[in-house]
Amino acid sequence: MPAVPGLPPLSLYIHVPWCVRKCPYCDFNSHTFQGELPEQAYLNALRDDLLADLALSAGRTVETIFIGGGTPSLMSPRFYEQLFALLAQHLRIAKDAEITLEANPGTLEQGRFEGFRRAGINRLSIGVQSFNPVHLQTLGRIHDDQAAHRAIAAAQAAGFDNFNIDLMHGLPAQSVDDALADLDAALQWQPTHLSWYQLTVEPNTEFYSKPPVLPDDERLWAIYEAGKQRLQQAGFSDYEVSAWARPGTASRHNLNYWQFGDYLALGAGAHGKITYANGDIERYWKTRQPDAYLNRIGSRTSGRQPIAPEERTLEFMMNALRLTAGVDESLYPRRTGLPLAPLAGVLAELRDQHLLHPRRLQTTLLGQRYLNTLLERFL
Repeated sequence: MPAVPGLPPLSLYIHVPWCVRKCPYCDFNSHTFQGELPEQAYLNALRDDLLADLALSAGRTVETIFIGGGTPSLMSPRFYEQLFALLAQHLRIAKDAEITLEANPGTLEQGRFEGFRRAGINRLSIGVQSFNPVHLQTLGRIHDDQAAHRAIAAAQAAGFDNFNIDLMHGLPAQSVDDALADLDAALQWQPTHLSWYQLTVEPNTEFYSKPPVLPDDERLWAIYEAGKQRLQQAGFSDYEVSAWARPGTASRHNLNYWQFGDYLALGAGAHGKITYANGDIERYWKTRQPDAYLNRIGSRTSGRQPIAPEERTLEFMMNALRLTAGVDESLYPRRTGLPLAPLAGVLAELRDQHLLHPRRLQTTLLGQRYLNTLLERFL
């Protein structure tokens, strides 16, 4: 097994699986829940999950934490106070760790943001999706446009100056002007980061069984081009396919994913990736169903999959080439344990075809447009 020179940065992903209502486009591990959430029971399960996996951290420092869902903002600030106390007891967490919580408007009463900040969360990702009341209804969101504005205002009042707003484009019946209006509504709040991504219909969703009529390719392209110009004018750059940030505010957690870093997994359905000192690299995932996760005795890891050396090239490129700036060629051997030399022929051809930049693992504008075709060359 090839040795990986040094270990990658380590992150932590925590999954909270419950939401108020399942959105028709959502293919994440989210489950509707009514009544009082089992906060203490879930905290106990997370503790047992963490203790069973302590060897995976091997004393390494956790650089970023991301709490996703579901709707993590359904959980109380007290839950997160206890969770972070638990994490600090058993993990080495960087003093400047980026700690992000996904929050959905419509689940946030007054004062909750202040509690989240006191608990140790220093970054928010606010799931707005659209500020258009008609589009929000089509997407099955539980909030309206006014609730979205109130949530962002409350976050800022609580002292969150580093936050992301999630927005979708390519929505049913959405025009270019509609999409630009959504961006303008978000930009007025001066976020540091925007996730602006196209709605896609995924299997095992309500939209898959009852497909909505989406804009045609010509309108999708017009929306993207107009939105790109608007965001660039506002000082944002697209450092990743659907992620836009002001200078110096790219999500460190997301960057670690795209740069083939490591991440621990806690919570129902969470996925992790670990590099071992002997050169092995492994993906693993947790019990998906919340009830099974809560009541599990013993390890909550339900599956493991080694990333064999012959699979690492494609895995690395699928991540790194999503980044607009790509990565330095030296990162490839550091993350995969493989030499770059055997790829010299493929890289030379892609550069001759103007799909890759001359001296970096970075797509050109043409390469971005044909990214899937480009990646096939690394199979």
